[in-house]
Amino acid sequence: MTLRVLALDAALARCSAAVVADGAVVAERCEDTDRGHAALLPVMAQAVLDEAGNLPLDCVAVTVGPGSFTGIRAGLALAHGIALGLGVPVIAVTVGEALAAMLPPLPNRTLWTATDSRRDRVFLEIGDTIAAHALTALPAPTGPVAIAGDASIVVTAWLAARNYDVMLTNARLPTALAVATAAAERFAGRLPPRDAQPVYVDPPEAKLPAGGLRPPPLA
Repeated sequence: MTLRVLALDAALARCSAAVVADGAVVAERCEDTDRGHAALLPVMAQAVLDEAGNLPLDCVAVTVGPGSFTGIRAGLALAHGIALGLGVPVIAVTVGEALAAMLPPLPNRTLWTATDSRRDRVFLEIGDTIAAHALTALPAPTGPVAIAGDASIVVTAWLAARNYDVMLTNARLPTALAVATAAAERFAGRLPPRDAQPVYVDPPEAKLPAGGLRPPPLA
């Protein structure tokens, strides 16, 4: 079966969009940046859809986190809007799943995806578990591990300094092709289902005032 995917990613310091058909990139746009995702991604999506012509899509794939609060929401909002207009499903992909799709098989090693939380901590995605850890209090591996993600260098160094069996991979930021590849695995049932909703590890920074919201103005 040929799967035609519009893949979107704005979770980390990269913004990318691609139309992928049967594992091959038909059209792609990518820019490494840590800001402006909400403005860049719709332009990129329109460009790749125009370049792909009238190619019918089977789904829209999007990274759902962990990562930037703004980037994740921008990507999901755009994915749901396009999918609704086309009448196709949205396929959620975590950052770890996308990075895993960029790597060859790693026999006898567990893949850890380390994402910088920008709060002197990292988000570790290990299998189906995603949690925040202080850089000085990372969990102890139970066997050989491989590290991917934008915080992989510092996590690898911390583990290696403590004599754990650790391997640094070259997968740092997801590509749109990797997002499409992981989405195809989920679409085929080879990855467990996941709701197309944001993955937030930390609680939101914004809080309601102690006295609650002000009442609406009188008409």
